[in-house]
Amino acid sequence: MNPTYDFTGQVAFVTGAGSGMGLATARAFAEAGAAVTLADIDEAALQAATETLRDAGHQVLGVRCDVADEASVAAVIRATVEQFGRLDMAFNNAGIQVPPSDAADEPAEVFDRVNAINLRGVWACMKHELAQMRGQGSGAVVNCSSLGGLVGLPGRAAYHASKHGVLGLTSSAALEYAPRGIRINAVCPGTIATPMVTDMIDKGELDLAEAVANQPINRLGEAQEIAAAVLWLCSPDASFVVGVALPVDGGYTAR
Repeated sequence: MNPTYDFTGQVAFVTGAGSGMGLATARAFAEAGAAVTLADIDEAALQAATETLRDAGHQVLGVRCDVADEASVAAVIRATVEQFGRLDMAFNNAGIQVPPSDAADEPAEVFDRVNAINLRGVWACMKHELAQMRGQGSGAVVNCSSLGGLVGLPGRAAYHASKHGVLGLTSSAALEYAPRGIRINAVCPGTIATPMVTDMIDKGELDLAEAVANQPINRLGEAQEIAAAVLWLCSPDASFVVGVALPVDGGYTAR
């Protein structure tokens, strides 16, 4: 059984919140009493997710956001503070995967796109979240890296570069902001049963049996298992945890 938290009176912000790990985390924050801003580039998924949580009685705001556009990020953080008055917790989750490619053949535009979203997007979100949190003197940020931030895999150079970069951002900013009362950490999910992973399997970019076999727990992870890790990192129970890259990968990186 996962622990429960009381985030009543606090405000959370989640990117990539229209589905998968983002939606599971937004729901978990809301169920713990937080007001939550859901941000996603997919307007249809965002609207559906926001309405579902609102219909369940939660205090939520849905705002379309392209994390690759800093102005869009700044606007959604501003909207969050205007609506709810503060910002206490953030899960910078939005990201994409790209098809496997030989490192010698990968187009520059593919490298630029995956890093614009997975790396610069996290940088932009963290930048504007911290600008609000430092004025409050408190806050917790969790960035979404990946097992690909901890290891390398053939054919995944651009994606893994972006996820390694997230860990560099996390550790450096964590050292800078810990003395100011703000904790910054990262989660490194393994292969999780999300729409993105399902799409990769359907396109033949990921072999399901191989993915399961590579995780010693012998199954895919669930989105709510990532949400549980994020909520713990944002909670007082993790008050002495700063700058970690927490694998939530069924044992993949323990080998």
